[in-house]
Amino acid sequence: MRKKALLLSVALICLLLSFVAYEILYSQVPVNNVPQNNNGTKGNDDDPSVTPSPTVTIEPTNDDNQQTNQPNNNNNQGSGKTIYPTTPPTVDPSVPDISSPHQKDHEKASDYTWNSTEVVNVALNGNSITTSTPKNVTIEGSKITITSAGNYRFTGSLTDGQIIVNTQDKDTVRLILNNIDISCSNSAPIYVMAAKKTIIILEENTVNTVKDTKTGSTVEPNAAIFSAADLTIFGSGQLKVQGNNNDAISSKDGLIIKSGSINADALDDGIRGKDYLIIKGGSIVVTAGGDGFKSDNDEAASRGYVTIEDGVISITSGGDAISARTDATITGGQFTLTAAGGSSSGIGSSLSAKGIKGIVNVTITGGSFTVNTADDCIHSNRTVTLTGGLFTLSTGDDAIHADKQITIRGGTIDILESYEGIESTDILIEGNSVIHITSTDDGINGAGGNDGSGFRPPPDFPGPGGGFVPGSRTLTINGGYIVVTNNGNPDGDGIDINGPITMTAGYVIINGPKPGLGESAIDWEGSFTMSGGFILGVGSSVMPMTVGQTSTQCGLLLNFRSAKPAGTLIHIQSSTDTEVITFNPVKSFQSIAISSPQLKIGSSYDLYLGGSSTGILSDGVYQNGVYTPGTKTGPTLTLSNIATTRYNL
Repeated sequence: MRKKALLLSVALICLLLSFVAYEILYSQVPVNNVPQNNNGTKGNDDDPSVTPSPTVTIEPTNDDNQQTNQPNNNNNQGSGKTIYPTTPPTVDPSVPDISSPHQKDHEKASDYTWNSTEVVNVALNGNSITTSTPKNVTIEGSKITITSAGNYRFTGSLTDGQIIVNTQDKDTVRLILNNIDISCSNSAPIYVMAAKKTIIILEENTVNTVKDTKTGSTVEPNAAIFSAADLTIFGSGQLKVQGNNNDAISSKDGLIIKSGSINADALDDGIRGKDYLIIKGGSIVVTAGGDGFKSDNDEAASRGYVTIEDGVISITSGGDAISARTDATITGGQFTLTAAGGSSSGIGSSLSAKGIKGIVNVTITGGSFTVNTADDCIHSNRTVTLTGGLFTLSTGDDAIHADKQITIRGGTIDILESYEGIESTDILIEGNSVIHITSTDDGINGAGGNDGSGFRPPPDFPGPGGGFVPGSRTLTINGGYIVVTNNGNPDGDGIDINGPITMTAGYVIINGPKPGLGESAIDWEGSFTMSGGFILGVGSSVMPMTVGQTSTQCGLLLNFRSAKPAGTLIHIQSSTDTEVITFNPVKSFQSIAISSPQLKIGSSYDLYLGGSSTGILSDGVYQNGVYTPGTKTGPTLTLSNIATTRYNL
């Protein structure tokens, strides 16, 4: 007996040493050596990371007809790849965890008023320039240099000339444009070399055109309208800018667009404010080979932000439509954004072609958005917060992506096309959000941040290996209305969270993966705690799941021996004929997962397939109608556990 005990002790010690050796070995694997799947590849953005997760023991299920629901052990985002453990991720120190207070902008109420009797009139005469008040200006042929603050009104055209501002005055320079047409062959037609602040005013009922010539040089001034100081544009006239050499409108400091009708066409970036770009209104059309709107100061956390308050904005870009090095904040406006040819262009991962990008934060409280992008529609390396707005999103990648957290507290979101609909490490949905998602992979994915994957130990390693291990990813649903439809070949999961799900309220419908595929309508790890709300998921029976044992509201999982065709009505009612759900699935299915306040432990329920309903059909759900029974399927179901019942029917 002692000999056996000794041998057992030695075996246990060897096992422990093997486990320690394994941890040491894999803790040395650099992040750059991690195999990457196409689930989370992000081009030209910061902060790539994969966060390892603790292991979980998969407990055995009970008999074939009634089982306790457990996390499945084969969840790797449908990639078919094994992701091995890495060291914890490092974070780009230039991207702060939280947004710093923004640098104060340069706007003052007095910017938009001036004494009309103190205006210097300047005539542009093709190849020459004249003024009745030559004080404070220097004229050399077709080039005028303003050397003092004041108000200057321009009319006429220059075939190859410049308006230059170069003053050390602390007061404002105003350039009042009245039907000008100015071109320059070797530099910026309007060039603010030095000033405290310059304001370009578009006079009412005027059309003003500014264009440069392609020289191949990106040396400053590298825009048709270029300012080395703070710049503001406002007025009720039109401004047409052609940045044939590089950018259309660019400020090395702050740029504010107050109003006006602006059309910017650029070889590279359309409208750029290095320290900040603020759009307060106006009608703006941008066509850019690079980014549409851009702020890219990476020297201070308080700079590099884009704020949009209002306006009618249309951007067609080769890169990002709206790009902020720190925060992108939108409170209103009407947006039509197309990046890199849209969702069907297939650009790969080498180019950042997103709709709205804020490296630190994206915050949207209102506005209407039609976004069609090759890359993510809305993207942040940190957080995305949506509290309002109307969104129509189409993308070749993720519709809404944040490496750290997505919070949706309101708004109407229609994701017409996506690889994954909503993806982040932590996802919170609540309030009056209305969300429709169509995706070829996961509809809602709580995965490994930038990479979108977890890891699992090799299956032959001693101990609890061979199964996908849960991470610290979370999904919390405290309200809202969510409809997910997987539309890929093969499909992904409807909801796929590499960690726990918590649901306290809300209404969720999932048209999940087709039968026979190794995905499921609902896929979670660790726990799914359901205490309120309604969720229904139909799809494959390969790895079906419903709510977990930590729930206080019952869940029911029904598994069929054969697939049922799309359009086969699903009707569940209590033994007292109270309807729980009548649903018309848009895809074939072989499992039903449901949790409803109407499901109670000890109560009995009947399942019918087929039949018809006189109710109002919305997202597959019939409401306020009379159901004509189809075929009663399987025995009467009696709930004996909070989240237990699986019947192979």
